[in-house]
Amino acid sequence: MAGPRIVVVGNHQELGRRGAEYVFTSVERAIDERGHAHVALTGGSTAVTLYRAMASAPERDRIDWRHVDLWWGDDRFVPFDHPDSNVGMVQDTLLGSQQLGTAATRGDRYAQRPSATGGGERFPGSGEEPEGIVIPLANVHPFPIPGAQADGSGPDGCARMYADELTALMPLDARGLPIFDLVLLGVGPDGHLLSCFPGSPLVDAPAPPICSGTPAPTTAKPHVPRVTISPRLTEIARDVLVMSSGQDKAGIISTVLTGPRDPNRYPAQIAVRQGATWMLDAGAASELPESVRGR
Repeated sequence: MAGPRIVVVGNHQELGRRGAEYVFTSVERAIDERGHAHVALTGGSTAVTLYRAMASAPERDRIDWRHVDLWWGDDRFVPFDHPDSNVGMVQDTLLGSQQLGTAATRGDRYAQRPSATGGGERFPGSGEEPEGIVIPLANVHPFPIPGAQADGSGPDGCARMYADELTALMPLDARGLPIFDLVLLGVGPDGHLLSCFPGSPLVDAPAPPICSGTPAPTTAKPHVPRVTISPRLTEIARDVLVMSSGQDKAGIISTVLTGPRDPNRYPAQIAVRQGATWMLDAGAASELPESVRGR
């Protein structure tokens, strides 16, 4: 099977800039072809650099964000203002606002979309030169963690609610699975993908749920329960960008990209697919053979 495209850049900051350019190009293509783009966001330190680059003027303004929906691939089952929350990190780096936690807690998740000409509550608020992208609130879809915590339904209930939202608002394939235009991913130090950890039943289940709650992992920090979309959605996404940086990721990146295929042990190998792009800085790519770097 043909593998992914491998792109190696010089350093962490360049990775953020090149990643932002990739995202913008992918989103523009989706809007041109289908009128709208559905993007699944990721967490992690590399994502911080990516989102800051995406939020910088004037580059951020090349996208009409009214035609983009932002989703999360996974998150920790913690309040949005918790230090481990991927939502909090995205607010601080990409959205530049703290309004989302309040809105999601209110239960405004299915608010009517603004019209194509604008209107509605927007990130990041008022100001002549706001920080972050400006996107209608109805287009931003975090996992409904505050509601699931309030009603006691836990990560599994949260996952069911998110699956309902995904299937209600996204294009679906013949099996009823949501089709993302772009999925952003990182690679965990244990080879996990999304919140699908080594040994997860989500890897080879005949019909895994669209979203799932997962127990607190023992192989990665923080040790808290998670909610995640199925890794199967990365297999059918129109575009996939995997980003990783740092010498400490070199070993696992080499294993995932060049070792024997065993997604049960290394779920990140699910993203080693045709049509995916793996973008690495020099440190993360340092243990890859030259033949792979140029693929």
